[in-house]
Amino acid sequence: MNRLLPRLVVIVTAVVMHACTTLGPDYTEPDVDWLNEWETDLYGQAQPGTSGEDDLRFWWQAFNDTTLNDLVEIARKENPSLRIAGLRIAESRALLGIATGSQYPQVQQATGAVGRVDSWPTEGSNSGDHSDFTSYNLGFNLGWELDFWGRYQRGIESADAAFFSSITNQQNAQVLLSAQVVQTYFAYRTTQAQIEIAQMNADLQKRSLEITQRLYNSGQDSELDLQQARTQYLATTATIPNLEISLHQFSNALSVLLGRPPGEMPELVAQAGELPILDPEMIQSIPANLLMRRPDIRTSAWQVAAQSAQIGVAEADLYPSVSLFGTIGWSGNTLDGSTDTASLGFGPGLTWNLFNYGRLENNVRIQDARLQQAIESYQNTVLQASREIDDAAISVVKTREQGAILAQAEESARRALKLSSARYREGYSDFQRVLDAQRALAAQSTNYVANQGAHLSAVVAFYKALGGGWQTVSVDELIPLDTRQVMEERTDWGDLLQAPLPEPGQ
Repeated sequence: MNRLLPRLVVIVTAVVMHACTTLGPDYTEPDVDWLNEWETDLYGQAQPGTSGEDDLRFWWQAFNDTTLNDLVEIARKENPSLRIAGLRIAESRALLGIATGSQYPQVQQATGAVGRVDSWPTEGSNSGDHSDFTSYNLGFNLGWELDFWGRYQRGIESADAAFFSSITNQQNAQVLLSAQVVQTYFAYRTTQAQIEIAQMNADLQKRSLEITQRLYNSGQDSELDLQQARTQYLATTATIPNLEISLHQFSNALSVLLGRPPGEMPELVAQAGELPILDPEMIQSIPANLLMRRPDIRTSAWQVAAQSAQIGVAEADLYPSVSLFGTIGWSGNTLDGSTDTASLGFGPGLTWNLFNYGRLENNVRIQDARLQQAIESYQNTVLQASREIDDAAISVVKTREQGAILAQAEESARRALKLSSARYREGYSDFQRVLDAQRALAAQSTNYVANQGAHLSAVVAFYKALGGGWQTVSVDELIPLDTRQVMEERTDWGDLLQAPLPEPGQ
């Protein structure tokens, strides 16, 4: 025993001499090796008029639609999902405060107790005579595990990364919300246009039905022409209720995005009209630059950083923890002849899990496996983002090409109807040619409007794929004032709901 003790002291001294280090890997953002070589010719063709990153923040303004601009602005203030994302920033900020507090003395504990004892015999001549005394003590205990191995520093790094992850997650929520509002708005506008087209075609076919009805009644036309005209008119009219159902559903979807219950949307009154057309322009930014600024990719990167720090936290358990402790106490009682006493104790402490290395090492392996999973998830997020850009780009390009063709087809169908109607009135062709021309015009006009809607949807998807639609917001904008007031009345939040948000790396 006498020989073992000096050796143990030497070992502990050597360990302490090599301490004051930070275990675990230092975070570096995963490299995406294919990104510099990745290009798509479609990108420049697809990009609607914009001059760079700043315009991406408000990309919907390219449509020059004040109603749309107002709807997006209302949604950014009232949408519940965006508010939840803001509240998660407050939550992660509080968690960061917990992690930061762990680097200071972990035990700061005041103790105290007062006890009273009454006693009396229940038999004999002294039965019923009471005696009593009171004891009391006060104390303060302090314990501080020194961060020799960077356990708490890594914990702070992890919480800090999770905090920034919550910020970029809120930015991603802005991207999704702006895209949803614009997408739903133009779906509503497209459905409005389809209803107008259906009603125009129904009116046209109704006039033909009335003509054939008069001709049939006067004996100048067959019942077959009458029934065919009626069939086509009723078939077109029957499409309108389904379109009206969709219109109402899109209105309800917009209401929810704006934080309102389903119902009337005053902003959508008298919005029927031509759908917007954007002229494409080439831009200077390359896809890779815009790709990596997407908030969901930044969130994934911060998640890798948070998990990377957890390896250091787990590795610290393999080594001894050195603590400083101290205690101050005072105690006394009311017994005669006794005195009050004070006590003071302090010194270092050492704990070391010498025989749990299987459990501790496997915990390190678990954290490392989770880190690799986070890295693979990051790589997959980048891959999916590039796919979304390319998919949206081809949709923008090809729907624009298709639209040009459909515009010509609609014009031809309109001309064919005019010619067939004239020939029918002059007796050079039968009514079937008129019906065919009406049917063709109805189909081509419907296809043209549907293509316009598909093109707008592709443009929205393209801006969303680029990560457009988010902007840095102040802490006051994250959580509405009335919500903050309720929270502060319920709980002491200190300055966490007012302090400005830091930039990454600060």
